[in-house]
Amino acid sequence: MKKNNAKTILSIVGVIALVAALLYFGGKNREDAPDNIAADPHHPNAGQNVSLEYLESLVNEQTPDFSLVDRDGNAYSPDGLRGKNVILFFNEGLMCYPACWNQIVAFSQDNRFKSDDIVVLSVVIDSPRDWQQAVSKMPELAEALVVFDSGASVSKKFGALSVPSSMHPGVYPGHTYVVIDKEGTVRYVSDDSYMGIHNDQLWTEIAKLTVQNNDTL
Repeated sequence: MKKNNAKTILSIVGVIALVAALLYFGGKNREDAPDNIAADPHHPNAGQNVSLEYLESLVNEQTPDFSLVDRDGNAYSPDGLRGKNVILFFNEGLMCYPACWNQIVAFSQDNRFKSDDIVVLSVVIDSPRDWQQAVSKMPELAEALVVFDSGASVSKKFGALSVPSSMHPGVYPGHTYVVIDKEGTVRYVSDDSYMGIHNDQLWTEIAKLTVQNNDTL
C-alpha cells in the first residue's frame, strides 16, 4: 500500500513539474518574440518605423526643393522643371534588381511619357560610376533618364526613406512615385511594396492634370 502511495505521489510531483516547465518556457518564448511582425513577406522590415503619412501630406503642396543631376551633368530642379508635368520614381537603384530596373526601362520605352511637357526622373542613390554596373547588365537602362541622389538627401525630403516599400528603412528608398504638376505642386503619390510597373496608373494621373489645365484655360 505504501509503495502504491509513493508511486502516486511521485507521479503527481512529476506532472506538476512538467506543467511548471511548460508554463515557464512558454512565457519566456513570448517575452523573446519580436513586437513587430512583418505584414508584408516581400519586405521583412515593413511595419517597423515606416509610414505613408509624410509622403501623403505632400499632396496639393508645393514640392520640396531639390537638385538632381544625371550622368551627363544636367541638373533638374523645381524651377527648371516649371511648365512640365514631372514623375519622380524613388528607388533603391543598383541593388533593386530586377524590379526597379524593369520600371525604369518601362518608362524609357513608353511613348506616352516622351512628350515635351512630361519629364520622368528615376531617382537612385548610387553614384554614376556604380550605376554603370546596372547599365552594363541591362543595356536598356542607358536610354532612361536616371538622376543621382547623393547621400539620399532628396529621397529623405520626400519621405521616400520611411515608406513601407523600403527594404532598409531610413537608409534606402524602395518603390515610390511622386507626380508634380506644371506649377510645381505635388498632385499624386504612391508607394508599392510589391514593386510592380505602374505606367498605366501614372499616365492616368498625368492625363488628369492635362484635363485640369484645359479646364482653366
